[in-house]
Amino acid sequence: MEGSAVETNATTAIKQDKVVTKEEWLMKWEQNNIAFHQQHVHRLLEKYVDLLLNNRTNLRIFFPLCGKAIDMKWLADMGHSITGVDISEIGLKDFFTEQNIPYVEEQVLKIPGAKVFKSLSGNIALYCCSIYDMCRVAEKFDCMWDRGGLVAVNPCDRERYANVLCSLMGKECRYLVVAVSYDSTKFAGPPFYVPVTEIDRLFGTFCSIKHIEQTDAFVERHQNWGLDYCYENIYLLTAKSNLS
Repeated sequence: MEGSAVETNATTAIKQDKVVTKEEWLMKWEQNNIAFHQQHVHRLLEKYVDLLLNNRTNLRIFFPLCGKAIDMKWLADMGHSITGVDISEIGLKDFFTEQNIPYVEEQVLKIPGAKVFKSLSGNIALYCCSIYDMCRVAEKFDCMWDRGGLVAVNPCDRERYANVLCSLMGKECRYLVVAVSYDSTKFAGPPFYVPVTEIDRLFGTFCSIKHIEQTDAFVERHQNWGLDYCYENIYLLTAKSNLS
């Protein structure tokens, strides 16, 4: 893996066996317990958006486990097409309402019980379903921005999650993913601690991986979790040229 050395942590070998259920995630949205949502465009996306877009226009950009991320409107306003997926209908509807974007609701015939919310302008489509069903409806993407997806899925599901994302990457796709690191003996997640070795294990066969930056993300809520530090690490993943 390219890039500068990232932190090494004695907790890398700690077994992560915590599981957050779908019902627990939905309850967070129902109770507005969504401290993970940011009221502004993520600073690392702002800083590295040119690395993501790579001088390309009219791109298809995927947001896994998107919630109501403001980042989606920011990139849509640049002329790109946005596809997101989340299990929370509340979060998806809130996105359109809070961003003052008119939308329509449709059933997804290929995914029983799923819905898709589409902007009237046609450049934003947010699916309310499991991310593991997106292969049934989504085409290949040019970009992926993953700030809250990999760190939210249960560790036992990471391999399945990574396989889905790799299957949705176009040949020239650029995937920026943000992982968090902290002392996992003091806090079990979510967001879950994802070491660099896990990034390589999950994506290294299919993708070239470059560590871009480690930045201090420690805020008051992390202290309330019993942590002394919290870092965000951002990686750029691109499909290896010898693989389809």
